[in-house]
Amino acid sequence: MKRITVNAYEVALILKRGKLVNVLTEGKHWVGFGKNIRMYNTTLPFAICTTEMILMAESDLLKNHLTVVNIEDNMLGIETKDGKYTRVLKTGKIGYWKSPIQYTVEKLELITQEVPASIPKYILMKPEILQYLRVFPIESYQKGLLHIDGKFVKIMEPGVYYYWKTEEIATVKSIDMRLQNLELSGQELLTKDKAGIRVNFSAQYQVSDLQKAMVDTKDFEKQFYTILQLTLRAYVGTLTLDQLIASKDAIGPYIMKEAQEAAAEIGVEIGAGGIKDIILPGDVKEIMNQVLIAQKKAQANTIMRQEETASTRSLLNTAKLMEQNTMLMKLKEMEYMEKISEKIGEITVNGGSAVIDQLKQMVVAK
Repeated sequence: MKRITVNAYEVALILKRGKLVNVLTEGKHWVGFGKNIRMYNTTLPFAICTTEMILMAESDLLKNHLTVVNIEDNMLGIETKDGKYTRVLKTGKIGYWKSPIQYTVEKLELITQEVPASIPKYILMKPEILQYLRVFPIESYQKGLLHIDGKFVKIMEPGVYYYWKTEEIATVKSIDMRLQNLELSGQELLTKDKAGIRVNFSAQYQVSDLQKAMVDTKDFEKQFYTILQLTLRAYVGTLTLDQLIASKDAIGPYIMKEAQEAAAEIGVEIGAGGIKDIILPGDVKEIMNQVLIAQKKAQANTIMRQEETASTRSLLNTAKLMEQNTMLMKLKEMEYMEKISEKIGEITVNGGSAVIDQLKQMVVAK
């Protein structure tokens, strides 16, 4: 016989020939020879990993002292100690002694794809758990499309989604739902009068039906680009070059209206749009410049002729007034004197009453 002491928060398992025969708690005890003693701290859990330990855990002697938690395949266990996270438990059995320290284990089945919302986010962010997760963040301006093993499942609103890494692979594709801009640059088009030009067109669009755009349509952006391109090409072909330039501002609204129905079929809603630039070939541009110069010269000549006619008409009216009014003649003579005084430094005239006549003769002679 030998005497052993079992301290507080300890338990002693007495085994004979590998079989559990007694469980001793706090106190002093006598143990016979030929028996093995195993001491355990009841505040700490332990892994049940050998056949001997499994048989002991199933013994009726331990039912009132031990709780066994079994983590099966395709499962994880979230262990908490007095309500605080401690670790992740993998496949296997864990023993918990009944003590003042309260341990709890939440079992998570990895068969289902989506992680239950009941699990706090701070636990999911633990590195030892993240290795089992696929995390898909969707921003506030986005929506997502969930596929399981390549099959479309549902449309997802903004948020952060967690899926277990299982045999069925979950993928989420995020799509920007904001108003966006599409540029059709350097479109080579032919007008009705066979003039080759290049056009830069800009259009606004927004995804309105996510399933149509991403599931039912392959590469909706390219499809939308082609719709605008063909609509623009068809309409420009009905206009001459002069008509195209004259109606440049009206082309954009017409194109967007015509493309609206086809765009809706691929889940796209059309906004504003218009032609940014019309680029003419070098020879056409030179001809257009020559035409413009000729038009401006003709306008200038017309204005000059109008001014000359108005000036002549004014002189004629002035002459008629002077002929009918002697006082106006005297005023005109004084105007002559003013002009002479601006150009001549010294003037000599003979006495007499015809000073004005002499000055007039000087002006005429000059």
